[in-house]
Amino acid sequence: MKLIKGFVNTLLVIAIIAVVGAGVGIVYLTVNEYSPDSVETVEVFGSPTTEVAAGDKIMVMTYNIGFGGKYDSQEYYADGGAVMNAGSSSLVSDHLDEMIKLCVDRKAHVNFFQEVDVDSKRSFSIDEASLLSSKIPGRASSFANDYICAWVPVPPTGFVGRIESGSLTLTRFGADSAERRTITDGSAWPASTWSRKPCLLVDRVKLGDSTKELVLINLNFEKYDDGSVRKAQYTELCEFMQLEYANGNYVIAGGSFNAVLPSVDKSKNESEAAGNFTPVDLSTENLTGGWKYCTDDSTPTMRLMDQSFNENSSVYVVDGFITSPNTIVENTQTIDAQFHYSDHNPVVTQVTLVK
Repeated sequence: MKLIKGFVNTLLVIAIIAVVGAGVGIVYLTVNEYSPDSVETVEVFGSPTTEVAAGDKIMVMTYNIGFGGKYDSQEYYADGGAVMNAGSSSLVSDHLDEMIKLCVDRKAHVNFFQEVDVDSKRSFSIDEASLLSSKIPGRASSFANDYICAWVPVPPTGFVGRIESGSLTLTRFGADSAERRTITDGSAWPASTWSRKPCLLVDRVKLGDSTKELVLINLNFEKYDDGSVRKAQYTELCEFMQLEYANGNYVIAGGSFNAVLPSVDKSKNESEAAGNFTPVDLSTENLTGGWKYCTDDSTPTMRLMDQSFNENSSVYVVDGFITSPNTIVENTQTIDAQFHYSDHNPVVTQVTLVK
């Protein structure tokens, strides 16, 4: 009996320590929660001399690189898989190198990157923003955090730990200014203390022959909501784009919408919920009067990571661009990288700025 009583008391002490530890952890995360302002100035590094003017044709590329850890054989806890960290630092470095080669070969004027880690345990503290900026040279760079947390307490099988991540924009034209604009965050306390804080990374490029600007918007919408958060983020994006267009500017927004743009033929693409991801359709009602949706629905842009990539994996077209009425979209192509290096494929569009 004494043995059983001692065992029970030991379990009770362990339970109390676990509860107290969890409470202290939540308090720490609450006090130190990343709470960016609604609009923040972002520093622009580099000053390339290439100019852009009305009448020019430019190429823009978007690539959600999945911090170099969401490769084809990997699962991901948030998608319904088992893990949230990359396998090794060498794997992350190798995948980044391959994605950089792909981008260099395309020679885009503008590169939008999402899920770029700068100091995260899951990617072995590799500064991916600096790596991308240095290995895709001759471009100005701007970076906006959308994730800063000292200790992410999931999954239960092994905590992710520190994450510092965000979006990176590189452009051959340089940028006269850049800003981080906060958009709707649907997470509630206590999960909000360790969740991503979505934003728009906005770069402004002055046109060489006028007072107008080319406004570049790099985005990465929510993924794991019921659709209401993504629709709210889309509404905020559309309102901002319309304001910029009304001011006479050219607008190109691109990235991971994690939702189905109106130009996607849903009859040819998966639209069913799977794992922890629920697709949501975005409407044309938010933007009227000649706005263009740029997607290539012949090739999926995202795979669900509830299992290693295979022929039965759930795949979707959720990455692309929206451009203002004063542009002509020449073509849009998804590059089929077979999800070797990331859970997203890159998308490229060519756009002419109408005089």
